[in-house]
Amino acid sequence: MADSWLVETSARIRAAIKKHGTNTQIRLVWDWVKEPLLIFAGVYMGATALAQPFYVPSGSMQPTLGIGDLLLATKFSYGYNRYSLPFASGPTPTQQLFASLPQPGDVVVFRKPGNTAQTLVKRVVGLPGDHIQMKDGRLWINGHELALRSDGSGKVEDGPGEAAPGTYFDAGRYVETLPNGHEHPIFKKIWGAYYDDTREVVVPPGNVYVMGDNRDDSADSRVGPEENGVGFLPAANIVGRARVVVASVDFVNASGIWAWPFQLRLRRTLSRVR
Repeated sequence: MADSWLVETSARIRAAIKKHGTNTQIRLVWDWVKEPLLIFAGVYMGATALAQPFYVPSGSMQPTLGIGDLLLATKFSYGYNRYSLPFASGPTPTQQLFASLPQPGDVVVFRKPGNTAQTLVKRVVGLPGDHIQMKDGRLWINGHELALRSDGSGKVEDGPGEAAPGTYFDAGRYVETLPNGHEHPIFKKIWGAYYDDTREVVVPPGNVYVMGDNRDDSADSRVGPEENGVGFLPAANIVGRARVVVASVDFVNASGIWAWPFQLRLRRTLSRVR
C-alpha cells in the first residue's frame, strides 16, 4: 500500500514538473519542507527566548569560569531586547520588554559597548548611583572597602593571545564580599597591577559596573571602550544571566578538535555559576 502510494505520488510530481516547469518544482519542494522548517524555527526561537549557550574563550572570569567553558544563560532574567535574538548586533536598543536590573554578584552575558558583535561575560559589582573605586587592588563601593579574605591559591590558565597559552600559573585566591552579602572568589596574581588603582566614578542611570574575577587579566568597567575595555555597561546591552556550566574543554592544550574528548573537565560539568 505504502509503496504504491509513493510510486503514484512520484509519478504525479514528475508529470506536474514536466507540464508546468521549474516554478512548480520549487512550490512542490516548498510544500514538502515548509512544515518541518516552521516547526524547527518555532522550537529554536522558543528555546533561545528562554536560554542560550555561550562559549568562554578567555580567562578573565577565572576561577568562576574557565577557558573553554560552555555556559547556559537565561534570557528572561533581565527582560528582552534586540540582543535576545541570536546573531543580532547594532546600536544599544532603546526598547526593552520586562526590563529589570541585575543584582550585585550576578554573572552576566552582554554585548560589548562600542562593539556589539562581541559577546562578553563579567560579574556585576555596582548599580546606578554607586561610587566605585579601586585602591591598592581593593574594591571600594560607596566609601567602604569590601571585605576580602584569603582562600589559599589556585591555578590560572593563560589563554590564546597571552604570553604562554595553555600554561597554568599559581595565583592568590581570595573571597570578596559585596555590600549585599554576596561572596565570590577572585584571583590576584600580583599587587600593584595596572588596574589596581582607579579614580572614583559614579555609575550613571541605566548602567551597571562589571568586573572580571581574574582581577589582573580583565579589561572590564575599570577600562573605557576607547582602550578596548567595557566602561560603564548599559543594562540594555545585557543578554542574560549565566546560570550553569554545561560542559568544559581545555581546548588550548588540545592538539586539535579530535583531542577535545581527552581534555574534558568533568568536574566542571553541570556546575552552577555563583
